[in-house]
Amino acid sequence: MDQIKRGTLQTETFYDRVGGEPTFRRLVHRFYEGVAADPLLRPMYPEEDLGPAEERLTLFLMQYWGGPRTYSDERGHPRLRMRHAPFKVDRAAHDAWLTHMRDAVASLELDPEHEEELWNYLVYAAQSMINSD
Repeated sequence: MDQIKRGTLQTETFYDRVGGEPTFRRLVHRFYEGVAADPLLRPMYPEEDLGPAEERLTLFLMQYWGGPRTYSDERGHPRLRMRHAPFKVDRAAHDAWLTHMRDAVASLELDPEHEEELWNYLVYAAQSMINSD
């Protein structure tokens, strides 16, 4: 019987399975295209240029899904609720965020099981950011 030698079995992360960094960059870029024109969400981003916010979300999602740890190396622990606390995130903001993210996820044309896994996380994450009625 053949045996797998210790250390030779590699586990592929979700990050790898969906195409790595280019996929997450496309996802977040498409998302921020929607945010840029959204009258409810755009004021939540005080920077004139959405580029820094886009980069932060890209790095966070890449790390979360098994990619490089650049986000934590540069910014420390994500502390998502704390970082969003200064902003009023109500059901309307939640819904707008998910609308733009739904479009961005669909634009990736992932395999259905990967799309579902990603989408389920994003729905959970959006729900956990609500901090206002």
